[in-house]
Amino acid sequence: MSGIRERNTKPEIFVRSLLHREGFRFRLHVRELPGKPDIVLPKYRAAIFVHGCFWHGHNCSLYRLPGTRPDFWQDKIDRNRARDRRVRDGLLAAGWRVAVVWECALRGAATDPGRVAQHLAGWLRGNEPETGIRK
Repeated sequence: MSGIRERNTKPEIFVRSLLHREGFRFRLHVRELPGKPDIVLPKYRAAIFVHGCFWHGHNCSLYRLPGTRPDFWQDKIDRNRARDRRVRDGLLAAGWRVAVVWECALRGAATDPGRVAQHLAGWLRGNEPETGIRK
């Protein structure tokens, strides 16, 4: 697991490039905020997380519990999910808006970058407290 990257993953870089092309400017991994969001847009008081489907236990085709040491992996995924909920609740309570972009929405031939960019841009310009993009 030491080879697994926490920052600057391909899905995260992909979302950042979409936002940048739409004209949004942002900060990365702001330590002062709960959970160190992947992308922070202070002007919109918005935090965006790009979640890997396996590591965050998303109910999609990219998540499958390994056959080796399933108890360990189930506990790990459950702790990640609980942490995600705490972080989201903390940000919302502090007046921040939260978006979660799932890895499955960014992978495969059916991926439409325009749809993802349009969804995020519309959410950022709107006033909804949270959103999610999934396959």
